[in-house]
Amino acid sequence: MSRMVPMAVACPCGQPQAYEACCGRFHAAWARGDHAAMAPGPEALMRSRYTAFVYDLRPYLLATWHPDTRPAEIEPPEPGLRWLGLTVQRVGSTGGGDEGTVAFVARYKIGGRAHRLVEHSRFVRESGIWLYVAALDGAVPVS
Repeated sequence: MSRMVPMAVACPCGQPQAYEACCGRFHAAWARGDHAAMAPGPEALMRSRYTAFVYDLRPYLLATWHPDTRPAEIEPPEPGLRWLGLTVQRVGSTGGGDEGTVAFVARYKIGGRAHRLVEHSRFVRESGIWLYVAALDGAVPVS
């Protein structure tokens, strides 16, 4: 992983577990190449990706992004960016269990202003691993 993450703190994804028992276990599984212990579904992957944004774990974000839509790199976060929370609004599945969607709102603050990112994301499972594909209808940042 790209930086030290406090393992015993509450997980930023909003679940009641500590980071190491929640999204941290998926980040750690990826870091050691244990694909069998990766996120078991779209919601878990989306939460782990949000947490990866919080902790600036760009290699994890790239590794869990489908190669057909993955950018070559992810820019570093803007100085002063602070993630404030995540609300999962809806989870759905399609494609016989190998496709899913997650609608969510991610809140953040930058430059003294609060913002919300509203997104309905598509995920697919390939070779047993869930991957983020893209935002359906695009992500919508809202101030």
